[in-house]
Amino acid sequence: MALPAISPYPMPRPGDLPANRVDWSVDPDRAVLLVHDLQNYFLSAFDREAEPVTALLGNVARLRKEAARLGVPVLYTAQPGGQSPEQRGLQQDFWGPGIPADEHAAAIADAVAPEPGDILLTKWKYSAFVRTDLLEMLREQGRDQLVITGIYAHIGVLMTACDAWMQDIQAFVVADAVADFSEREHRMALEWAAGRCAAVTRTDQVF
Repeated sequence: MALPAISPYPMPRPGDLPANRVDWSVDPDRAVLLVHDLQNYFLSAFDREAEPVTALLGNVARLRKEAARLGVPVLYTAQPGGQSPEQRGLQQDFWGPGIPADEHAAAIADAVAPEPGDILLTKWKYSAFVRTDLLEMLREQGRDQLVITGIYAHIGVLMTACDAWMQDIQAFVVADAVADFSEREHRMALEWAAGRCAAVTRTDQVF
């Protein structure tokens, strides 16, 4: 039930991206940048010195900088460490106890750590919309686009994109700013998102 050891694999290149069914484009006046679960615990499953993590962290940092320049709100999700079985719920059955009660394990990676003014949401389930104020925050700010980065692509990233669609929030999954258990699962997540609930894009195209 623990996290798998993830072998290095290359980030998707421009020619690898699936065809989108929608022609949405990111509008800085409508968008929020979401940095999804980029915590040391989840990153520990990867080789931190190889792709996809090197590209992942570099691209998320670049998007965060661009968002700040354009006045796009930046929102982070992070799961708490040391959750009780009651707090974990069915995640306990699939993934065990989760993040230990360790400050470093629960922290966002230094390379993409929140800056003053960024928002940090405590996240409990796959989707960032479940048991959080994410939807209310978007509505209050008059924002209806969510640019999603982080890990893992076929789990929380994909579920968050699908939940956004169900709330009429346009989701953008940044193909080279998410990572997954394997190249196969990464590609599967992008294909499903592009065909069902989101626009798949690249770091150099977002803003």
